[in-house]
Amino acid sequence: MEAAMGLMRRIPPKHTETALSALLTLLPDHSSHLLSQVDQPLQEFILCEYNRDADSYRSPWSNKYHPSLGDGLYPSLELRKLEIEANEVFAIYRDQYYEGGISSVYLWEDANEVFVACFLIKKDGSKSGHGRRGYLHDGIWDAIHVIEVAPEDEEMTRYCLTSTVMLSLTTNNDSSGTFNLSGSIRRQMNMNLSVADGHLSNMGKMIEEMESKLRNSLDQNWKSHTVMQFQVYFGKTKEMVCNLRPPSELPQMRLPDN
Repeated sequence: MEAAMGLMRRIPPKHTETALSALLTLLPDHSSHLLSQVDQPLQEFILCEYNRDADSYRSPWSNKYHPSLGDGLYPSLELRKLEIEANEVFAIYRDQYYEGGISSVYLWEDANEVFVACFLIKKDGSKSGHGRRGYLHDGIWDAIHVIEVAPEDEEMTRYCLTSTVMLSLTTNNDSSGTFNLSGSIRRQMNMNLSVADGHLSNMGKMIEEMESKLRNSLDQNWKSHTVMQFQVYFGKTKEMVCNLRPPSELPQMRLPDN
């Protein structure tokens, strides 16, 4: 199982469904565990390990398990109130930055921390997807943000954010032909912030800052030698394409006859 999941992490996101189907054939006894490792949109919320109990998944909107589960784990009343507010705010954030897609936020108590929050976004930018523009033949963006919130210490709280972005895109048109690019990137951020503005405000600022850095990293090919694993190189790819296919409007360079 460990080797199988290690292999899944090294397979391009575009081929996740095919790889998952093959692993289920090889390891039928672990089907429920394998399925839980892949974010899947179900109606209005995303299925993942963070809202799973047994073979059921809890909706962040209704707080009910699908399929129904009698003894499932639920957040406390105070945490559930924060979860509802977080989903409403994050849906606005998703529409402003992603122009559509599916988002889900899950909160739960942790033995060593005050609580843990998971913010998920799945955007299908393909022509047949739920994106608003549909420029790509196929295009999937998965963003996973997990924040551990430590106990308060003199009106300050330590937040540990771990963010992962998985991207897969394919173009297919007359001008560029068929082009496929996919990969993932991960970064971590730790901050001590005042609780005066509230946990949701602090977490939102961290996620917004982190996503901005991740987008810049994917676009400019910035490299970090600490906690980031780089597998997508947009900047280098753009440079290579421009060298191999110079713009048609550039004048043809010729050596002088003499």
